[in-house]
Amino acid sequence: MINRFKPKATNFCEETIINGKKEVIGVIRVKPSGVLWKPKGERFFYSVKLADFMSWITDPKTKAAHNIN
Repeated sequence: MINRFKPKATNFCEETIINGKKEVIGVIRVKPSGVLWKPKGERFFYSVKLADFMSWITDPKTKAAHNIN
């Protein structure tokens, strides 16, 4: 192969979240350092450090469940 596309050098994973009506509700971005959330129509992300997210999601008060899918 002589020519090819250079892979994107991204340091995060980003997904658009849609609801049951197929409407965009926001974007979530996961980075090695943290988790970011941007609701639809907003310009800036809300962010939380990964360590803080890990503490929050595993706290029994959040009622987060294990997902075995």
